[in-house]
Amino acid sequence: MCFSDMNKEPNRGHLRRLPRIWRNSPLFFVTSCTFDRKPILANQICFQIVSESLKKSEELYGWKVGCYVLMPNHLHFFCGPCHAAMPLSVFMGSWKRFTSNQISERLGIDAPIWQKEFFDHLLRSEESTAQKWDYVRMNPVRAGLTDKWEDWPYRGEINSL
Repeated sequence: MCFSDMNKEPNRGHLRRLPRIWRNSPLFFVTSCTFDRKPILANQICFQIVSESLKKSEELYGWKVGCYVLMPNHLHFFCGPCHAAMPLSVFMGSWKRFTSNQISERLGIDAPIWQKEFFDHLLRSEESTAQKWDYVRMNPVRAGLTDKWEDWPYRGEINSL
């Protein structure tokens, strides 16, 4: 299960005015949508491309990715910077270019794959993280794609954040 150690108090420095934002290991919730919200992602080919590229994000971009859920027209994931991390916007731009090329080639799609923008949210507490994870994992159920979130095949966890 994702975020199994969320209730353990980390031994890290924190900002005085916002005691639950960890300076040394911030955690982000990221969402990226397909261009024109086209439902092209929920298939085995896209899942393989997305999951394999997220696995390489630490090595290539300096970002560890935790849990993720791939929906038909968007991707949610949790991530945190590590050694010599690129800015999040650079990571996302590079990652989206790579996956766009792969998806276009493998599925024969000429149009852009991803919207230019993405949504990111700096998580402020363990409670916020748990709430976001509940939202993310229940996405396929709310969309009527599966009865139980555990049965959604396009999800995973790369690193324990």
